[in-house]
Amino acid sequence: MPTGTKLETALASAKGLAADMKTFSLDTDNQEAKQMFNQLASTMEDVEQQIKSRLDFVKKEEPQYDK
Repeated sequence: MPTGTKLETALASAKGLAADMKTFSLDTDNQEAKQMFNQLASTMEDVEQQIKSRLDFVKKEEPQYDK
């Protein structure tokens, strides 16, 4: 599997995890759990940005991965 494809898969997974954490936060009444899930969602959004930056770099520097 090409690097670009792997990064796109990782990006989609990070986005999915962030969305799941937000959903879990909304689904609980426990404030401690809500805070934890919101923090995890924020962390995953940071991961998304880092992966996206790397994917953009790879696509720019290595055009063969832009597929």
